[in-house]
Amino acid sequence: MTIQIEHEKEAEFAFDTDALIRDVVIAALDYEECPYEAEVNVVLTGDEEIQEINSSMRGIDRPTDVLSFPMVEYPEPSDYSYAEEYASDCFHPESGELLLGDMMISVDKVREQAAAYGHSEKRELAFLVAHSMLHLLGYDHMEDDERLIMEKKQNEILEKLGITRDITD
Repeated sequence: MTIQIEHEKEAEFAFDTDALIRDVVIAALDYEECPYEAEVNVVLTGDEEIQEINSSMRGIDRPTDVLSFPMVEYPEPSDYSYAEEYASDCFHPESGELLLGDMMISVDKVREQAAAYGHSEKRELAFLVAHSMLHLLGYDHMEDDERLIMEKKQNEILEKLGITRDITD
């Protein structure tokens, strides 16, 4: 398992961000029964930097909390048949790991949203990682039924880790 974490913007938190990110990534892969070792890249950045990417990639000129860039196409969420059929495009040639993709998370939004929603920064960061992991595994929330599925899965992933809205950092 390769989980690369880049701290583009340094931010002090009352918990180990890298350990939390790794725990949530692994929990999401276990929850979705991913049959492969995987590679995920995480960039912790600020509002200004994520706004630039959001504007250039999505045409939305404002900061967002998380951006996900999946590398695998899925006929259905967590259906790895495409990856198996196009293995040379989906697996790292040296490690053999499934190349899931990248996520960018705004540490500014982690703080802002934790305060706005009345829960810890730890819970907010864990939520955003779980949310992004589901995108990297083929889930979306454009339709209401998709949103409900993602919300349920996000909550169940976090509950397995004991990360609830009432925890403190």
